[in-house]
Amino acid sequence: MGGQTRVLIAGGGLGGLTAALALLRAGCDVEVYEQAAGLKEVGAGIQLSANGTRALYALGVGEELKERSCEAESKEIRIWNTGETWKLFDLGSVSIERYGYPYLTVYRPDLLAVLADAVRREKPDAIHLGAKCTGFAQNASQVSLSLEDGKTIAGDALIGADGVHSRIRQGLFGPDTPQFTGIIAWRGIVPMEKLPRHMARRVGTNWVGPGGHVIRYPLRSGKLMNFVGALERADWQVESWSARGTHEELSADFKGWHDDVHALIRNIPTPYKWALMVRAPMGRWTVGRVTLLGDACHSMVPFLAQGAVMAIEDGYILGRCLAELSGDIAEKLLRYENARRERTRLAVEGSAGNIDRFHNRALADPETAREYVDREWAGQRVAERYEWLFRYDVTTTRI
Repeated sequence: MGGQTRVLIAGGGLGGLTAALALLRAGCDVEVYEQAAGLKEVGAGIQLSANGTRALYALGVGEELKERSCEAESKEIRIWNTGETWKLFDLGSVSIERYGYPYLTVYRPDLLAVLADAVRREKPDAIHLGAKCTGFAQNASQVSLSLEDGKTIAGDALIGADGVHSRIRQGLFGPDTPQFTGIIAWRGIVPMEKLPRHMARRVGTNWVGPGGHVIRYPLRSGKLMNFVGALERADWQVESWSARGTHEELSADFKGWHDDVHALIRNIPTPYKWALMVRAPMGRWTVGRVTLLGDACHSMVPFLAQGAVMAIEDGYILGRCLAELSGDIAEKLLRYENARRERTRLAVEGSAGNIDRFHNRALADPETAREYVDREWAGQRVAERYEWLFRYDVTTTRI
């Protein structure tokens, strides 16, 4: 195909739309195919550290997103039952001074809407809804994407941004074999007005305990509070974000935890639960004119707050590779993969490594819990776990 590079993207989530925006701004022609009838994200929060917000500012949507989000002031560790508290690190102005960009806590549907609006400003008809991808084929000159309605679309490259159950990944490499972690996670969004006044702070809190942990942080300028609770349980293994649970089950899972945790649980309108699976980091995810990004190639448990950020980084780097590199499409896609493989592997492994750190049995007793937190969240250890993440610059890193 001559002229403008035509890129097909399977999946209209956060990673797919970031890639679409980056590619459009890089001069590519882009078509996004999303199986859902409407663009909607699950009602949950995400944390965007400076490495992610740097990419979004570079794409021209940082300030718009910031207006809809919360700029976290700090993060803290609390013991599950006593509530004893340690500051993990400062954020707010410190994030901007140290890394150049803010640390935002964001309602996922707000980020999706900001990205979709930006894509449509670049190309009004780029996003196709109700368009389920069923397969693809490629040859030396093009790739073609097949849709459930019988249509086939031709392009120069195909990006599988279709999530943890990616059809594009399965088409390249066959079925995967996820392993159950033995942990289920609960999520919910709580109206801030329903919570005790002392909880309405712009702080991310990680409650750690034996066999489980709870994370909370504010969203939408402090109007909402995000809740995620993870607990070691082996009796439920459904990997879905839309399975509903009950308040009774959720409350029982966190029996004995601090009153603040139960204030959150009581006031969640609808609690959802999902099983946490791990997949080994992929040794490759590009074949010819087809590649993957985000959860399709490096899904991770949500214990490092980097899953969405890695997808955002992927999308930006993909745009750079197609715009800045010489060579054919297959070479450029392989360079993209090479630029991302090691960093995303470390993020996957770092996320999994936090399971034992957050759920350690030493946290059962208050005395050993204090010693454990003092040791595991000492300044140097925190820096080792996060500095390499936050300082990454998508605009200048080598590709």
